[in-house]
Amino acid sequence: MPALQHQPEEITLKQYEALPEDTRVEVFGGVAYDMAGPSKTHQTILTELLVILRDYVKRKGGNCSVFPAPFDVKLNDTPLTIVQPDLMIVCDKSKLDEKRCNGAPDFIIEIVSPGTQADDYIRKLYYYKNYGVREYWIVDPQRRSVTVNYFEGELLNVNYSFASSVKVNIYDDLYIDFSDLDLEL
Repeated sequence: MPALQHQPEEITLKQYEALPEDTRVEVFGGVAYDMAGPSKTHQTILTELLVILRDYVKRKGGNCSVFPAPFDVKLNDTPLTIVQPDLMIVCDKSKLDEKRCNGAPDFIIEIVSPGTQADDYIRKLYYYKNYGVREYWIVDPQRRSVTVNYFEGELLNVNYSFASSVKVNIYDDLYIDFSDLDLEL
């Protein structure tokens, strides 16, 4: 008979909120996972994409807002699921309070770091799809690729290279040309 494995104790929202402010964790199914600090490459890509998204959203007006990490997204209360996407667009302002986005953002970008491939390609894909995110991009600097997952209507799962212009499907007229980004990779 195999030995019983220790099951981690589920963290509550109260315990999560009591963590020191500089603690970086995400919670999946009540289990807290440490997050590594971002690299220079990660931050360079994040900054380039943040400026493009913010400028577009600002130009368009309307209700949408762009947030970079660290800003919490609570996808579920029981068991607790809280993530900190690298970038997100939230169009339903009623989901926002001073602490977090309560519910699924409309659009999320995760930038893959060494050691986070399984989280970004498998775990987060599962949670984002099942909790109502409309569109999820995985930007992978090592592979120089962008994987677009669009969960509305006809489901899309398309890979692009960093030489491509990639459509943001939640908008009719937003394309991000990765070959124009100043990435120094």
